[in-house]
Amino acid sequence: MDPQPSSYSIKQSNIPHLALLIPMLAAIVAITPLAIDMYLPAMATLTHSFNTDITLVQQSLSVYLGGYALGMLCFGPLADRLGRRPMVIMGLTGFMMISFLLGLAEQINVFLGLRFLQAFIGAAATVVVPGYIKEVYGENTAKGMSYVSLIMMLAPLLAPTIGSLILELGDWHLIFFIQSAYALLLLLLVTILLRMPSDKDQSSRSQKSFLGAYATVFSRPGVKLNIASGVLTSFAFFCYLTASPFVYMEVFSLDKSLFALLFSTNVGALMLANIINTRIVGRYGSLRMLHVSTFFGALAAAGLLGVNLLGLSYHFTVLMLIPLMGSLGIMSVNADAIVLMKFKQETGTATAVIGTLRFGFGALAGPLLAVFYNGTAVPFSALMLTAVLLVGVCQFNRPIHQAKPKH
Repeated sequence: MDPQPSSYSIKQSNIPHLALLIPMLAAIVAITPLAIDMYLPAMATLTHSFNTDITLVQQSLSVYLGGYALGMLCFGPLADRLGRRPMVIMGLTGFMMISFLLGLAEQINVFLGLRFLQAFIGAAATVVVPGYIKEVYGENTAKGMSYVSLIMMLAPLLAPTIGSLILELGDWHLIFFIQSAYALLLLLLVTILLRMPSDKDQSSRSQKSFLGAYATVFSRPGVKLNIASGVLTSFAFFCYLTASPFVYMEVFSLDKSLFALLFSTNVGALMLANIINTRIVGRYGSLRMLHVSTFFGALAAAGLLGVNLLGLSYHFTVLMLIPLMGSLGIMSVNADAIVLMKFKQETGTATAVIGTLRFGFGALAGPLLAVFYNGTAVPFSALMLTAVLLVGVCQFNRPIHQAKPKH
């Protein structure tokens, strides 16, 4: 693969080499899944260390997600006004310092407070990445986002394993010290290498107020339904992430090793889908890719519901999930790209809106699955199908053409 930008994007001489830039941007976004997943193997150890209940330690996940969502809301408009580079440097610096302090925490309340701050300040670095991708790839933004997503998917796949290995070498404190070192390394790379034309171009900055930037995003024609499409796609993802351990290990009585293998297979489907998207989105456009992937996603989701209503073996669930997860991957990056292409100066604010709504609605997956719980895989299948069908409703009867950026 050669992640070259489109011919109408920024000249190659004005940007860092893409072979370095794209992995660096992916590594910045990856601080979030690393911060969420790397310490999961240490949950029991944290409970013993803080002499508290494991449910309170588990609340650190919700605290992190809440801090991250609030951080995106705050830093998105600031990135549009002040520039992306200051946000990245501030976000990585804060993430580095707070991660180090987390490794020194001795009380659960201090730990929870620092987790909130770690997520909040880290959002300053990650919220600007889609804007940088749009700057490089122009109308082929979905192609660039697929490359970043492809690399970033390794983070949640590897993070729990890395956390387990760290616990073999030391205690839970070391996990956060390593997160701090990771942020420090990224900070050095960014300081030296991340110098984009927009970082010096004052004309690319938004002059709108904090609320004015959000008003612009929500009032721009053709944005709301595409944001809704991305949010619904994310909800379907969260349904799978929340329900898959129960479905595979409880409903189908599979052991942990087979569950890990099947989970990795679905991650592989997402990665393959992003590779396919990078190859053909430039030819067909993001809107057509969104429509086609939604159609095939609906077929796969309907098949998933059907095989579970019939009570078939887990093999059929796996066969339906592979194309469904691949379709969701293509739907996600193209829905986001269509929204970003609507803006020139408010990409940070648009990214904040997308990210906050995705986390917010994704958090509903667990409670809804609990409400419809019946001991089978039918509820999660039905919720995923419903989400994909609602994406189809959002996209129904829209003209199929490539969205153009606002100038």
